[in-house]
Parts: sequence; structure tokens; C-alpha cells
Amino acid sequence: MEYVIAFIVGGLICVVGQLLLDVGKLTPAHVMSILVVSGVVLDFIGVYDPFIDFAGAGATVPITSFGHSLYHGAMQEADQDGLIGVITGIFEVTSAGISAAIVFGFLASLVFKPKG
Repeated sequence: MEYVIAFIVGGLICVVGQLLLDVGKLTPAHVMSILVVSGVVLDFIGVYDPFIDFAGAGATVPITSFGHSLYHGAMQEADQDGLIGVITGIFEVTSAGISAAIVFGFLASLVFKPKG
């Protein structure tokens, strides 16, 4: 049942993104920004962590979780190092995901030919 819940929740997050694209006529960059900021806001009001407990990978895989991670990293380091910790915390927590995206994007560009 855990997999079904994760599939449904992740799918619903994707449906929201697709509706923003199709109905809202927003650009992909706008939709991505909205979903990241939504993750931050949901974490700020204390809803995202229980949401992760309920949905598992359905809540940790979509882009909303990136906002959640940004917020967590910033607040954790801010408690330890103050204002400079906000900046370093963002990069500390999300650096693995950003690095993986860069490396896999580079590898994909070597294997596949872009359409011109």
C-alpha cells in the first residue's frame, strides 16, 4: 500500500504542475518556481514533514521536496551560524542533488544528439 500512496501523491503533484502549464498558461520556469516555493511554504507552516511521513517517495521525489530541502538546510545552519548559515545551509543540503543533475545532464549530452 505504501507504493500505491507514493504513486498517487507523486502523480497528484505532477497533475498540479501540468494544470498550471495547461490551464494557467504558465511557462515551465514559472511552474517550477511555484512548486519549489510551495515546498518551502508547506515546510514553513509545518505541513511538509507529516506529508513526507504519509506519502514517502511521493512527497520526496517531486520538485516540491527541493524547496523543503532548501528550507531545512537554511534553518538548520541559521541556528548554528546565523545569517551566513542561511546561505551555506542551502548549498550544503542540496549540493548532492544539484551535482547529480549537472553530471547526468552532461553525460546525457554526450550520448544523445539534440534536435536542431
